[in-house]
Amino acid sequence: MRNVKLSKVWDQLHSSYWFIPAVMAVVATALAFTMLTLDRTGKVEIDYWWVYTGGADGARSLLEAVAGSMVSVAATAFSITIVALQLAASNFGPRLLRNFMQDTGNQVVLGTFISTFIYCLLVLRTIHGDGDGYEQFVPQLAVTFGILLAIISIGVLIYFIHHASTIIQASNVIQNVSADLHSAIERLFPEKIGRGEPEDKQGVEEIPMSFEEEALPIRANGTGYLQAIDDQELMKIACKYNLLVRLKVRPGKFLVQGSDLVLVFPGKKVNQKLAKKINDAFILGKERTEQQDVEFPINQLVEIALRAISPAVNDPFTAIRCIDQLSAGLCHLVQRNFPSPYRYDNNKLRVIAESVKFRGLTDAAFNQIRQYGRSDAAVTIRLLEAIALIATYTNNSKYQAALRHHADMILQDSREGLSQEQDYKDVEDKYYQTIKNLNNDDTIKGWD
Repeated sequence: MRNVKLSKVWDQLHSSYWFIPAVMAVVATALAFTMLTLDRTGKVEIDYWWVYTGGADGARSLLEAVAGSMVSVAATAFSITIVALQLAASNFGPRLLRNFMQDTGNQVVLGTFISTFIYCLLVLRTIHGDGDGYEQFVPQLAVTFGILLAIISIGVLIYFIHHASTIIQASNVIQNVSADLHSAIERLFPEKIGRGEPEDKQGVEEIPMSFEEEALPIRANGTGYLQAIDDQELMKIACKYNLLVRLKVRPGKFLVQGSDLVLVFPGKKVNQKLAKKINDAFILGKERTEQQDVEFPINQLVEIALRAISPAVNDPFTAIRCIDQLSAGLCHLVQRNFPSPYRYDNNKLRVIAESVKFRGLTDAAFNQIRQYGRSDAAVTIRLLEAIALIATYTNNSKYQAALRHHADMILQDSREGLSQEQDYKDVEDKYYQTIKNLNNDDTIKGWD
């Protein structure tokens, strides 16, 4: 597994609007000095037809026009980006802002305009004519490259206009969040077709009988969302001090300073130094991320669906699209092994993790949509269709029971929420079809 802390740093950089433009600005600065050096040394042949051959005044005017236009275009692009972020926050929820901040296309667009501006400024200051009191110098190669950057910037501007108009469309937003969900499943769960959540009786039997009495808690030093756990570092600490560590939290949970992080056995080894080392393995932040939290993209899809079916918006089609993507993610998930919470080193139990359960993920996916969409027959029917579809991808009895539980609750809520008898009858018919799928486990489809 890649280094968790480095991954966290990269995630922060990737979610910022300054990193890629700053890198591109540095590259533009280096490029300007390189081109000017080539012009001064004359090591590059520049008698091609496309190379700028005008005088100093023409070069100045050209670069001034490019630099001035780049500032204006960059300001406009930044304004459009801010408007897109505001629309995303109001239409899809503030938790989706992070997804827009991670959009590489917008960052590259801003970086291109800023880089072109910086390049033109650096080249412009070196141009001297006959009446300037300096030796005449017109960096023909550097000016030519400035023209090329201007042409590239025009192409980037056209791309940005298209990109800005599509990035805030509901279909693209939902698809991007769904891609995050599938990536999290690929990253956090094994690739084999799932056999269900392991019982792992051996791990339970290896827990010392006196664990609850002798274990001592180590408490959190800060407040925030648990974004990731450096499990490799935690395992090293457990092996070094010969400990058994039971986690009390998992990524995605909100921690308050002083709340329990882990229980350490034997408790007599707990001291300030050990507490600090263990705290350092837990990465807290201001918001949740999908780095080790597969439930987070599920919650994002649910949030979009809830806003869509709210009375103020009344857009069940967007909610149905979210349900489709949730069903695709859960179909993917039921074919994966849920990792055992018991972690070993040389056949010795060292760490007991707080594991995620399929029942909890289905609750996160269906509960709120069921509760808020109980009066919408189309949304209710699509929830039952999603459950029926997921059932065809697994014959695990625990998964089937969790899906049956949600189907029963959907039927019960629709009985209370639907005002028309015919609507309820349609939901009831779909419910019995779903139950038939849940009872039919002859075939399990493959994801790939």
